[in-house]
Amino acid sequence: MPQREILIAAPDQLATALVAVLPTSYQCVSVSTAELAEKLQEKYFCHCILDLPAAELRQLAARVPHTLFLALAPENKRRLHRELLAAGAFAVMLTPLDNNEVEEVMARADTFLNLKGGPTASNRAEPQRHFHGIIGDSPAMRRLFDLLVRIAEDDLATVLIRGESGTGKEMVARAIHADSPRAERNFVPVNCAAIPDDLLESELFGYAKGAFTGAAANKTGRIQYADGGTLFLDEIGDMKFPLQAKLLRVLQEKEFEPVGAVKPVPVDVRILAATHCDLEQLVREGKFREDLYYRLSVIPVHIPPLKERREDIPLLIDTFIDNFTSRRHRPSFSFAPKALASLCRCDWRGNVRELENLVQYMSVLRGGQVVGFSDLPEKFQNHDQPQPTKVKPTEAAQPASAPTRAEKNILLSNLDDSFDHESGIDFNHLIGEMENRLIRHALRLAAGNKKEAARLLNLKRTTLLEKMKKKSELFAEI
Repeated sequence: MPQREILIAAPDQLATALVAVLPTSYQCVSVSTAELAEKLQEKYFCHCILDLPAAELRQLAARVPHTLFLALAPENKRRLHRELLAAGAFAVMLTPLDNNEVEEVMARADTFLNLKGGPTASNRAEPQRHFHGIIGDSPAMRRLFDLLVRIAEDDLATVLIRGESGTGKEMVARAIHADSPRAERNFVPVNCAAIPDDLLESELFGYAKGAFTGAAANKTGRIQYADGGTLFLDEIGDMKFPLQAKLLRVLQEKEFEPVGAVKPVPVDVRILAATHCDLEQLVREGKFREDLYYRLSVIPVHIPPLKERREDIPLLIDTFIDNFTSRRHRPSFSFAPKALASLCRCDWRGNVRELENLVQYMSVLRGGQVVGFSDLPEKFQNHDQPQPTKVKPTEAAQPASAPTRAEKNILLSNLDDSFDHESGIDFNHLIGEMENRLIRHALRLAAGNKKEAARLLNLKRTTLLEKMKKKSELFAEI
């Protein structure tokens, strides 16, 4: 039986003692705690025995989910034992070491590993598919995970998170906090759009006693509550101009003044901001301070919408099914291939949140069953056939995707009898007739939807409308 490799990150004397008591069936590799993360990412180890604080173990476990962590801790520190287990340790080895206990812990760890199938090549090389609750296996999400790890290591730089509604901006902010040295301190979210303008200042900065009528006592603001931790400002684009100047001072001077106070209060807080707005456009319109924008966007993060990572949809669905069925003790269910294929073609304007809501809906209605295509709500079934819908003016400027080869063949299939080999042709007349027939045929295929007909013809919608206008007598009924 090949030796299993164990990575040990502990003080030299303790590491030597471990090597002496561990069975000879293990090959032990010792590293310093500074080298630990890099070594685990370079190579697979079935177990890692380490002497680390709970906060650092939590970060490590999130980055290397396929390694079993065995934490070292003094026997008399029971609270630390609980913290290490909560942070991701499989078990805690008590120090001073006891030979029988070490053997018992290693036996349990090996049994668990064998039940999972052992350290096979497939699970050694399996890519990271989650990061502090964020799910994804697409190249775009893997790049995002790598970026978040680097951002978390620097716990001072401000971060501007951009993404459509429902992409998980707050989850990204929480992941950065959870993977950072500030993880043990407060994470304080503030939705700037949800708090009325006249209250947002006092919510953020707090106020001093007597600052205004009804201020009977000092109030701690969200910024002060986040001292030592992370402040997350969601929908920062909705913050009014006067308040932006006070926030800028927090970023520049690391201090703030509560409403009604005269003495500045020093604060150590990392600020993460998020928006679905185009802040650069707001800066050009004079609605957002340019200096604050550049202070906030030291590190910009873009979360891809779900329509740009459709390959993650099956993984997300499986995860949501597991969550809803286990948490609510409901029977599990699945989606039929045709239903899943239809969901993978959706535009998902509500992004991951919309998908999660759909799975929750189906867990109530179709628990213990297979969800077929006809079971889906109507709006999730309409991706195979074009629908006659009213086109908004703004859609006219959007570029059309090219028609497929099959669509081109359908359009041209009835034109092969237009050429008379004996008498020749009237070229201009034939081109005009071909154009008319193509437009009519495209409109029939698109069920009267001019935008879809323009796409089939590989034309801009405005061009198609102009051609139809010139021949209004032919297309008056359409």
